[in-house]
Amino acid sequence: MGDFSGKTAFITGAAHGQGRATALLLAKEGADIVAFDVAKKIEYPAYEFGTGEELKSLKAEIEALGRRALIAAGDVRSDAAISRAVDEAIAAFGKIDILFNNAGICAYAAVDTMTDDEWDAMIDINLKGPFNVTRRVVPHMMKAKSGVIINNSSTMGLRGGKRLSHYTASKWGLTGLTKAWAIEFAPYNIRVVSIHPTGVNTPMNDGLAALEGSTPLEIAERSAGNLLPVPWLEVEDVANLVAYVASDKARYATGSQFVLDAGLLTV
Repeated sequence: MGDFSGKTAFITGAAHGQGRATALLLAKEGADIVAFDVAKKIEYPAYEFGTGEELKSLKAEIEALGRRALIAAGDVRSDAAISRAVDEAIAAFGKIDILFNNAGICAYAAVDTMTDDEWDAMIDINLKGPFNVTRRVVPHMMKAKSGVIINNSSTMGLRGGKRLSHYTASKWGLTGLTKAWAIEFAPYNIRVVSIHPTGVNTPMNDGLAALEGSTPLEIAERSAGNLLPVPWLEVEDVANLVAYVASDKARYATGSQFVLDAGLLTV
């Protein structure tokens, strides 16, 4: 893995799950961390999200590793919250070297029963959210003529999904943004990549399963189709991939899609 000493990483959806695992791994490898999370329950989907207590405990864990941490509670739909967090990050650390656009939601809905609010929330959080954050972070990367932006898409950003049209649309859109930004930001030596994990063992699984009246394992067995004999990835698997693509070992990878799917997309 790369040595991130002297680097600053801005991570959305950082309170738990993939974002938290990535924050801790990058901190172990020397990075200072800006952990941004909504840190409260939101109206849709109706399951639990990260909390302020989780953000505080993450900060303590990062500092115990000898790194600095800045936590910020805010919604990726709020330009004011994002701008405030970015300003605080620059004041504290002077720069942002790595952006992991990780915050996102997932919920099932059939097209004929999906509401406008459900569609809008999915698109606004999963697609407009990364746009909102990136447009505030990237000017600082441009000034430094250096940076890496990693968009957490999904296998659904490369295929379709039943009762997931709004989710699939948001993740395909994020794949497209990755390619467009790679072209736009290349003159500033800024790389942009997307990652595409299959199902991951996170608290979201529990919430999603509860909404479906099922269990996380039942959901995984019905929908995953992984070739390798695992129902899902662990959060550390995603963190390891993020650390690789953010490192100099992947220094010429931009506009690329990194698939971590246990063979799902093979068939």
